[in-house]
Amino acid sequence: MSGPRSLTDHFLIAMPAMDDPNFFRSVTLVCQHDDDGAMGLVVNREADYTFGELLGQLGFEARDPALAARPVLAGGPVQPERGFVLHDDPRDWHSTLRLGHGLAVTTSRDILEAVAKGEGPANVLLALGYAGWGAGQLEAELAANSWLTVPADPAVLFRTPLAERWQAAARSLGVDISRLADYSGRA
Repeated sequence: MSGPRSLTDHFLIAMPAMDDPNFFRSVTLVCQHDDDGAMGLVVNREADYTFGELLGQLGFEARDPALAARPVLAGGPVQPERGFVLHDDPRDWHSTLRLGHGLAVTTSRDILEAVAKGEGPANVLLALGYAGWGAGQLEAELAANSWLTVPADPAVLFRTPLAERWQAAARSLGVDISRLADYSGRA
C-alpha cells in the first residue's frame, strides 16, 4: 500500500459505539488490505448452520460428531452463500490465500472433503460470507474511531470461545473493552 500500512493479518475490533448490526461487538480478521480496499472474515458470529449441516449440503459426511456439531461462522454480509475455510495448515490446498502467523484462507472443496474425512487442518473455522470495504472506506472508518486494530492472534481464533473473542482480542491490546463508552463524540 502506498498510504497507511496494510492491516492484512490484523483483527478489527468493533468499538462499543459501532451501531452497524453486521459488526456490533465483532472481531474481523483482515485477509487482504491494499489500495483497492479490504476483505475480512468476522470470526465471532454464528451462522445458522453447523459444520455437519454445511458439509452434508456439499455431499460430504463429517466423520467426527464433535466437528459436525461445531458452528459455522457468519463471516460477513457480502456473498453469504460463499464459504471460506480459515486454518493454519501449511499444505497446498487449491485456492488458498496465505496470511501471517501461519494462517490461511481457502475457498476450494478439497479442504472441505479432507475436513469431513478427518484429514484436514487441526485448527479450522468455516465462515459463510465476508466483510468488504472499497478503496479508502476502511481507512475512513478507522479515522472515525470505529475500530481498534491489533495483529491477529491464532489463540483468539482457535482456542477462545466465540462469545469471548471480542473481549479477548481487545485484551491482547491491553484494553478492557467493557470499560469503553458505547457512544462516540468529538471534542
